[in-house]
Amino acid sequence: MINFELDERLAADTLSIADLPLSRVLLMNDARYPWVILVPRHASISEVFELSANDQQQLWREATQLGDAMKEALGGDKVNIAALGNVVSQLHVHVVIRRHSDATWPAPVWGNGSPKPYDLDEQAQLRDQLLALINGLDV
Repeated sequence: MINFELDERLAADTLSIADLPLSRVLLMNDARYPWVILVPRHASISEVFELSANDQQQLWREATQLGDAMKEALGGDKVNIAALGNVVSQLHVHVVIRRHSDATWPAPVWGNGSPKPYDLDEQAQLRDQLLALINGLDV
């Protein structure tokens, strides 16, 4: 986890929430979906297979446990977990809570509509909820 720097595009589109053992947790600044991004704190990693076997398992633990906690606490119908990296090559994993009632269901969240930034109250409320969920994880 030496020389970790967050990609400037991720920094511009997200709000930092906390650090898990491997990953930085970022809230995507799009109030249409409960959406976090996990970024392993390693320099110059763009693919999951570039992580050690232990770190691959840790990343999956973090993504699945946080996704499960978010789905239950925030009332989701489905959890989407994906590592694409076509635009931002720095390895990052999206954890998106989807609802049958959301604006783009069942289509992907990427490239559909325009992001709706959180207002400061919404941002603070969701940040507090996410911190409570993160503190309850066994990662």
